[in-house]
Amino acid sequence: MKTTIFDRYLKKQMKDPAFAEGFQQAGNAGDVAIQLYELREKAGLSQAALARKVKTSQQQICRLESGNYQGHSLRMLRRVAKALHAQVHVVLQPLKPDKS
Repeated sequence: MKTTIFDRYLKKQMKDPAFAEGFQQAGNAGDVAIQLYELREKAGLSQAALARKVKTSQQQICRLESGNYQGHSLRMLRRVAKALHAQVHVVLQPLKPDKS
């Protein structure tokens, strides 16, 4: 598989313990960012091209693809998913009880 600029960037950033911890804590936001990036790349779209399809700015797409961004709205995710021929699936799960 071809190594992308994002792959190299992420590998470099993960060497920084503070970044790695923040990335892990971001959890779902990081997962969403990676999924959006991969779907966009698979569709052969630039951030600007996707933004035009979604009727938003390239900067907004960039924020959505950022592992640190936590401002995702379900409405925007649905718009982006539709443009990428995907769907949004949200799962709410109860927390596991503390066994201490």
